[in-house]
Amino acid sequence: MVVVQDADFDASALLAGLRARAGAAAGAIVTFTGYVRDFSADEATETLFLEHYPGMCERELEEIGQQAMSRWQVVDFIIAHRVGALPRNAQIVFVGAASAHRGDAFRACEYMIDALKTRAPFWKRETLASGRSFWVEQRQTDHDRTRSWDAGSTGFSKENK
Repeated sequence: MVVVQDADFDASALLAGLRARAGAAAGAIVTFTGYVRDFSADEATETLFLEHYPGMCERELEEIGQQAMSRWQVVDFIIAHRVGALPRNAQIVFVGAASAHRGDAFRACEYMIDALKTRAPFWKRETLASGRSFWVEQRQTDHDRTRSWDAGSTGFSKENK
């Protein structure tokens, strides 16, 4: 399940929906919630504005989730991502993976958040307390993490539980 929206999300409701869809097949559910933080070291972040490419963004997020399901024994997944102007400390993203085993759920969840950071068409503009505004650059470490999953260098497999 993929959701991209302006409105805030209820993490508890998203988790409950994932649990209901996965049913008895899920022995483990792992979730991740990301928040707007201070990106700038010298001044407080006021807002983070997220733009996306509608349609393409949802398709890419769905593809990321489907790839996680094919790589690990994942019963179901959810990716919920907000767009628009978000204040500091607001929720941005919720990712969840349901699996029979915790190892698969952990790896799938981590893979999905890593992949969406570099593959999904989102653009972030940060505005600081002074009013200064700038586009947030993707970090090289994020690209490196995504490449490591694609190269298979994580050392994980479906047999690891």
